[in-house]
Amino acid sequence: MKNPGVKEKAEGKRENGERALPSRVLMIIALAGRRIDAAHAESPRFPERSLGKVAEDLQHLFRSEGASALVCSAACGADLVALREAGLLGLRRRIILPFDAASFRQSSVVDRPGDWGPLFDTVVTELSAADLVVLDYPPGDDASYAAANTAILDEAEALGRLAGEPVCAVTVWEGRSRGEGDLTQAFGDAARARGLRVVDVLTMKD
Repeated sequence: MKNPGVKEKAEGKRENGERALPSRVLMIIALAGRRIDAAHAESPRFPERSLGKVAEDLQHLFRSEGASALVCSAACGADLVALREAGLLGLRRRIILPFDAASFRQSSVVDRPGDWGPLFDTVVTELSAADLVVLDYPPGDDASYAAANTAILDEAEALGRLAGEPVCAVTVWEGRSRGEGDLTQAFGDAARARGLRVVDVLTMKD
């Protein structure tokens, strides 16, 4: 039975039309999603109360897909929850930062409610140098974060080619666009344009 918090945009199928069994195929996961909501957010997208359910849904997804590696950034919310759950399962983790780690920690990790700083520090120190990819874009610029999302897909596909494994894109969000400039929606759209299957992990109940 499918986890109700996980929604597939498009299902991978065999030539005979039956859905492929993900547990039999190792999978590279490329992931992007919402940061945890700011205090007193007017339009909630990822409330703190959803953290436990999202973590549970991500772990279920990683297990059911036979995930072998996770590629994502490391912002508070979707990224760091996914990285923590992937670490607990022993998956390889590759982090893509749009600019230097110190600036990213300040702008995208510790500026929202929650004790995210220590988790970021722990995850980063656990990675090998090869699995911490730091791009050279201007700190805090939306175009920098968009470039990181493109790099996440590039790196996931590169790992997939190297390992001979397919890639699945995961979007962790409420399932609705916030309008122009929505980087999570753009990530999903870009993944589909590459022919990747996209799976939603929902941060809020309908």
